[in-house]
Amino acid sequence: MKRTLSKHAEAGASEGASRKILSAYDEPGSAEEISRRSFMAKATLTISGIIGVGLVVPIVGSLLPTGGSGTGDWAPLTADEWKELQAATSKPVKLTFTLKAKDSYLPLQSSEEYVWGIKTDPSKFETARPDLYVNGKPDVAYQPINMGFVIFSPICPHLGCRFNWDDGSNKFKCPCHGSQFTFEGEHVAGPADRGLDPLPLREQNGTADIMWIRYKSTVADRIVISYQS
Repeated sequence: MKRTLSKHAEAGASEGASRKILSAYDEPGSAEEISRRSFMAKATLTISGIIGVGLVVPIVGSLLPTGGSGTGDWAPLTADEWKELQAATSKPVKLTFTLKAKDSYLPLQSSEEYVWGIKTDPSKFETARPDLYVNGKPDVAYQPINMGFVIFSPICPHLGCRFNWDDGSNKFKCPCHGSQFTFEGEHVAGPADRGLDPLPLREQNGTADIMWIRYKSTVADRIVISYQS
């Protein structure tokens, strides 16, 4: 009797060892179940892709400059520098003003900034800077020359360095990569893709105001990155 039970136990153990335990992934299921699983998998991938595109578009869009949209505030020049600009002749004048900027997480910050101002004849300037005009009209959202004055951003349009005026050559020169510009801001040498960028100027009640604009570097077109005052 004991021997018979032993044989049955051995047979059961052998059968259990050879039997494979199937999981949900191993069970093929019916054709209908396979079709349902395939549909659900494809639907999940499609929905995930739509959600991904929905997130990527606004994120990428927020990183791209908006090309001329929006406006900035005006910041006054000092009274002495406004008088100096009015008395200017054939040399540019370096003008300082207070730039105010606010980060989303920081309080309002004030810092000193400067620009270059020149006194020039409107017709002469338009002839020297055809890149700023299309059919006689400004190719920017403001008049490049106002009251016979032009205000240049001090930022080289090549890679964003600060250029200076060189009395010896009568040119604006960038120390970083050698771009050069005439008195009117025309690009004449070096790797810059365009001439100097003018900034808006106005006069109210004896006070001169300017608007600080950042333009995209390394491109021929003037694409606004930001306005600040």
